[in-house]
Amino acid sequence: MVNGLRLFWAMLGGLATLLALAGLALPLLPTTPFVLLAGAAFSRASPQLDAWLMGHPQLGPLLENWRRHRGIDRRTKRRALWVIACTPALSWLAGAPGWALGLQLPVLAGVVAFILTRPEPPCSP
Repeated sequence: MVNGLRLFWAMLGGLATLLALAGLALPLLPTTPFVLLAGAAFSRASPQLDAWLMGHPQLGPLLENWRRHRGIDRRTKRRALWVIACTPALSWLAGAPGWALGLQLPVLAGVVAFILTRPEPPCSP
């Protein structure tokens, strides 16, 4: 059962890492939550996978800030808030139904509250 759990965590971490990497290129796909999920999963699956993620040039610093300070750096916050601000308008322009927009707004408001209440790490740019 332990090996099965490690495989589950490794697969979850791999999926989250792929989504995080896609988020680096796609402006409406968030990166930070997927990095945090990948970090949590890889830390349970394998020290090697965890070390690889921590050493990644784009994803590692986000995870390190979270692990050390439970914080999000200013640049990442600004990007996330910009994307969140654009999301309802883009959803509306894409023809999303009213119920989806009505659901999206409180969820995004919760995400904004979470982001704004996280501290900035001491070395935040």
